[in-house]
Amino acid sequence: MTQRILIMGLPGAGKTTLARDLRTELDLAGKTVKWFNADEVRSRFNDWDFSETGRIRQSLRMRELADACTEDFVIVDFVAPLVEMRNNFKADWTIWVDTIREGRYADTNAVFQEPEVYDFRITEQDSVKWSEFVANHIVENRRRPVFDWKRETVQMLGRWQPWHAGHRALFERLLAKTGQVIIQVRDVQGWQGSNPFEVEKVKSFIRHDLDPLYQGQYEIQVVPNIVHIGWGRGVGYTAGEETFDSSITDISATKIRKELGLE
Repeated sequence: MTQRILIMGLPGAGKTTLARDLRTELDLAGKTVKWFNADEVRSRFNDWDFSETGRIRQSLRMRELADACTEDFVIVDFVAPLVEMRNNFKADWTIWVDTIREGRYADTNAVFQEPEVYDFRITEQDSVKWSEFVANHIVENRRRPVFDWKRETVQMLGRWQPWHAGHRALFERLLAKTGQVIIQVRDVQGWQGSNPFEVEKVKSFIRHDLDPLYQGQYEIQVVPNIVHIGWGRGVGYTAGEETFDSSITDISATKIRKELGLE
């Protein structure tokens, strides 16, 4: 049965380039592949209606074209800004190309709903690198991990104002201990006259950085402004400070905020 691959995201994010390279990678893996590009499909049917009705019609059309395929995989690249459009297409694999904050069409920016469910999130325009990564997972049917709330987990508590490369290095070190991390975000916007980012913005920074490689291996929790952690006798917890070389320890969130003009 043909597996449907949806490559979605804002116009100009790099969907078509990724689709082309992904098709090449799947071809090299010995798979048969069909590819439909949204603009080519609209041209074929002479349908340039970008109203909500027109967008929904396009998603149904893409599904019909995919259903007619007999290849191993069918790739479609289209914006799919609405949840209803993605539900209509019913992809076996969803790739969100999230490399830009705004596309070139204001009306599309206005209606675009960021997906909550996807298999891959691409946050850099490097289609050669990510097409190989995605193709390997798809060919081997390697789904991303699902966070297990009963599994032994490392706690990672902080303000993350903002999240930066040093925090990522710490996350990767902690991830190696148990295979999953709970990142706790202290709700501290405005505390001590600093900390400019509200928690939803902090969460978006973290997800944008970690999702491409670590989706399913972490969760984010918002917590109060915790300043002390304590426990009773022999409960089995461990705690420790991780040490890094100066390339990591010299990264300063305070300096980053100043460079951003936020302090």
